[in-house]
Amino acid sequence: MKRRDFITLLGGAAAWPVAARAQQGERMRRVGVLMNVAADHPQGQARIAAFLQGLAKLGWTDEHKVRIDYRWAAGDAERYRKYAAELIALAPDVLLGWGGTITRASRTVPIVFAQSIDPVGAGFVDSLARPGGNATGFTQFEYSLCAKWPELLKEIAPRVTRAAVLRDTSGAGGVGQWAMIQGVTSSLGMEVSPINLRDAPELERIVSAFARSGGGGLIITANAFVHIHSELIVTLAARHKLPAVYFERFFVADGGLISYGPNIADQYRRAAGYVDRILRGEKPADLPVQAPTKYELVINLKTAKALGLEVPPTLLARADEVIE
Repeated sequence: MKRRDFITLLGGAAAWPVAARAQQGERMRRVGVLMNVAADHPQGQARIAAFLQGLAKLGWTDEHKVRIDYRWAAGDAERYRKYAAELIALAPDVLLGWGGTITRASRTVPIVFAQSIDPVGAGFVDSLARPGGNATGFTQFEYSLCAKWPELLKEIAPRVTRAAVLRDTSGAGGVGQWAMIQGVTSSLGMEVSPINLRDAPELERIVSAFARSGGGGLIITANAFVHIHSELIVTLAARHKLPAVYFERFFVADGGLISYGPNIADQYRRAAGYVDRILRGEKPADLPVQAPTKYELVINLKTAKALGLEVPPTLLARADEVIE
């Protein structure tokens, strides 16, 4: 979706409460949305657009009295806390957001998370089938998917014998992804070493040092840090001629080599269904956590050429999208 179209759609959503006030006898419904990226981030725009489209299909237009309040944390932990408190103070009927960021906001307000790597391990829900509390939503992927990343890296760049894994050690998701990657790399003839993400300057120093030896590649795991610093990561991979595999399409659209993972915009579209059900009286505790239904393999041929790689025809045949 083009940015202009998104702004028009978002503007229309902001106007819903105005039209709704003209109708008498119905209570204004309120939805709080807390995003982990900046308001002008392309992926944030795409996800909110998908969410609004999902709501519209379910009949939540101006005639149904719904107000949506947005906050954009842009990867800043202090903003997360501040904006979560602001949204809760507005007494929403339901909160929507990203993983642990939103689930830590309240233990009483109904919450729908659109993406969470390990909601059980992180303590957000009791189980996937029976969440049991005030939160439910959608997992980002099963850990078994992480084993595909080193396999794809080796397939598209056979000369890679060393891979630096960009990971976040602060939660269960980072630990689980690292464990799955470690479990398959020895059979691929690949040595892996972790890069624990703390800040951008340190990341740049470590990647630069790693690239000085030959046969290197990067595996970018799913976490908030890499969303915020996605441009830097793609730039570092290009600068140091490091083949890199990513967990989401937008990295490849911005110049990354290859990605495999769920369609996150689709997660937000599906999340509209749970928001709808909660607004109509169902409880998060009774709505099972769902897994992704759409996965996509994306390859950037221009980047492959710049790295001197010839993409195997069998890999191209499996790709859902090839960027030229």
